[in-house]
Formats: sequence, structure tokens, C-alpha cells
Amino acid sequence: MSLNDDPRRYEHLSAIRLEDPDAVARAAATRRRHPGLKYGAQNFIVAADHPARGALAVGSDPTAMADRLDLLDRLRIALANPAVDGVLASPDIMDDLLLLGALEGKLVFGSMNRGGLAGLVNEIDDRFTGHTAVALEALGADGGKMLTRICLGDPDTASILENTAKAVDSLAARKLIAMVEPFLSVREANGRVRNDLSADAVIKSVAIAQGLGSTSAYTWMKLPVVAGMERVMASTTLPTVLLGGDPDAGQDEVFASWQAALALPGVQGLTVGRTLLYPADGDVAGAVATAASLLKTPAKVSE
Repeated sequence: MSLNDDPRRYEHLSAIRLEDPDAVARAAATRRRHPGLKYGAQNFIVAADHPARGALAVGSDPTAMADRLDLLDRLRIALANPAVDGVLASPDIMDDLLLLGALEGKLVFGSMNRGGLAGLVNEIDDRFTGHTAVALEALGADGGKMLTRICLGDPDTASILENTAKAVDSLAARKLIAMVEPFLSVREANGRVRNDLSADAVIKSVAIAQGLGSTSAYTWMKLPVVAGMERVMASTTLPTVLLGGDPDAGQDEVFASWQAALALPGVQGLTVGRTLLYPADGDVAGAVATAASLLKTPAKVSE
């Protein structure tokens, strides 16, 4: 498929939601599951949970992700590539993709805490307003993801650590993956929250985050690609996926940094959203194909 400008192209989703809301649960129950995870065969997951946190910007466009129809087009293009293993999404987007049959054979990760809205006065108080472990189990999902920003100057950090630990336990009790995305964050003089992307800060965030919960048996890390990734990956034995973020660098430079990080032990793949869904040249399929070419696959592992 391709990008489309027909305003009625997803009108049937509104009709289903109005007349037959149970269709979401039926689609989840009958969905073909992913064949399973294997170390050395890296996974490619497309992230689409940004809008639920009010983060609609991509690059210089402050409302790039505001058009839901356009976002669904881009997600379907990405998911149509067989090298894309799955999706990380908030409940609203997940339900749309289930109704569209776009998640057959895919990994499914739900976004659990979206309460720390971008620019919110208490943004660090990132409450769990999305998927619950109970809901993810009912959907037949593979796990849930939580954003865990650790701001040493903000007392709300204590509650986000506690709630992350509870979510890790709730997922583990159902044998679901807890994909924890930690950052050491600081609040700027203008009130904005900034993530410290130095290697030392990422390592410290990993040390804290991987110890949350009463077990780490089902915990993964979701980490940014930073200078000094060798040191970062030496800080954990947990399976780790790399996030893409909204980079300032050119696409070629970003892909080169991913390729180097993907070669490190423990890196299980990519979980990337805006970088690939909204590439500068508009070629979603091309950006996804290029990223997919960087991953280790079963064929490459056996060579």
C-alpha cells in the first residue's frame, strides 16, 4: 500500500467501533501469534505510542503525528515488510491495527504509562494510564513497555520507580515481557524535561531500572544509542532493544550508529518509531527496508 489522501479510507473503523466494539477482542483472540523469540535473530518493532503522551512533533513539524489516518497508512506500510516483527502502541492505535488485520504474526507490545504528558508541569509523574498487564494478557500481547524517567531533583521520581516495579511484577506474573525505557532526566530552567544522553547517565539509569520489581526474568531494556554504547551494553545482561527517538542527525548517520550498536552483545533489535515512519524524504518503505537490512536474521546467524 501507499500513503493515501482519501478522507474516508478508515471510515469503516468508526462504524465497527460504533456498532460492534467487541470486534477488537475477537480480532485479538483470532490473531496469529509471532513464531517466537530467538537470541541472535534480532527483532524489529515499530513504535507508535507517542501521540498518547501529547508528543506529536517530528523534526521541525510540531503536528506531524496528529493525522491519525496518515499515521495508520505509515504503520501499515512498515508492518507490511516481513522483516518488521511487531508494534509498540497505545491502546487506541493497537485496536485500530487489530481491526485492520495488520498484526498477523507480529509481536505486540502495549504502552502502559502515558500520563507524563510532554510539557506537563509534573511531567515526571508519569502515571500508568494506558495498557494494564491484565489487558495485555487478554489481548494475547507479548509484553508492555514503560517509560521510566529518573529525575533526582523531582520527588515524583519515587512514585514512577514504585509503579514501574509494580508493573514489572504484574507482567512477570503473566509471563509477559516488561520493556523498560529508562532515562536519567533533568528539568531545565525553562521547565522542560531533558534526558541526559551521556554514556554515564544511561549506565546509571540502566543500573536503577534493571533492579525494579521482584524479578527481572521477563525484563528487557529499551535504550537510546549514545556515544560509548560498548560501556552501556556492558552494564546489563538483559535483552536490549535500541530506540530511535527524534534525531537531529541525518538519516545516514543515524543508520550507521544503529548498525554499530546492533553488533554489540545483548542487543536484541530495534524499537523505532518517528525516524522511520516520518523520514525526511517521505519514503517510509525505503527507510524501513534500510533499517531492516541492519539486523541479524536467522539466515545471517547461520552463515
